[in-house]
Amino acid sequence: MARGGGAFLTSSTPDALWSTASARRLRPTAVGCSGIRVDGRLTGLTLSVPVGMRLLLVGDPPTAASALIRVLAGLVRASAGRMRLAGLDDPSIDGWGRRVAYLGPRAGIRPWMTPREVLSLATDLLGLSDPDAERRIARALAWTRIDPGAAERAVRHGGHALAERTALAAALVGDPEVLLLEDPLRSVALHERTRLLRLPGPRRTVILASRYPEREAGLFSHVALVRARGLALLAPMAELESAGLPLSADGIGALARRIPRASGPVPPLHEAARAQ
Repeated sequence: MARGGGAFLTSSTPDALWSTASARRLRPTAVGCSGIRVDGRLTGLTLSVPVGMRLLLVGDPPTAASALIRVLAGLVRASAGRMRLAGLDDPSIDGWGRRVAYLGPRAGIRPWMTPREVLSLATDLLGLSDPDAERRIARALAWTRIDPGAAERAVRHGGHALAERTALAAALVGDPEVLLLEDPLRSVALHERTRLLRLPGPRRTVILASRYPEREAGLFSHVALVRARGLALLAPMAELESAGLPLSADGIGALARRIPRASGPVPPLHEAARAQ
């Protein structure tokens, strides 16, 4: 699926190319990495995630999944390996910065800022101009249900839940093709957190690293088990359900033991991609 200049078909590719039979069948890669090594946490991990997949990462130990998400987000430097996100291997603001967003366990927002100030800063950093910036801000505020009054008040008045909603809105304002999540929205009520994470867009790829997989029920189409020595499993969530195993670290580990591990990329990946 290569195109000129080394770029690949991504979710921002014109609809005309997406309508081709080959694109629908092959499902181009949204996130690809090979040989990723993080000293003490990951050794030679290889993973390929097709466009549009909603993937739950569970680590054994839990730090393994978090390490992978942080490497992909550029927060942790891998000592070895290669990555490509959203069809690019360019981590600059004009590359991944415009197509990839990260949301972690901490909002990281100054308590004196208002949600609107946070989103305005995000659109400025992305180089968006009016009226497009205003449309995107309004859309992000609507999805996160931050009402006009709260949007103009300092985040500290709404507590941790408002700060986390604001952080999600800031991640969404650029309409990212790839969204990387690490145990986000901890202070938001569970039913509302579930709604917020049902992010629209059939071409948006969402990868979430969770220490509590049980609470992610119904949100993801596929599950992966990440161990220090590599990827132990990548399979449709339906396989877990058909095996009668719980959505938990123990259940996912039991499924991994039932599927023989082969060398190289995990075999179920391509079947899973075509099944979407």
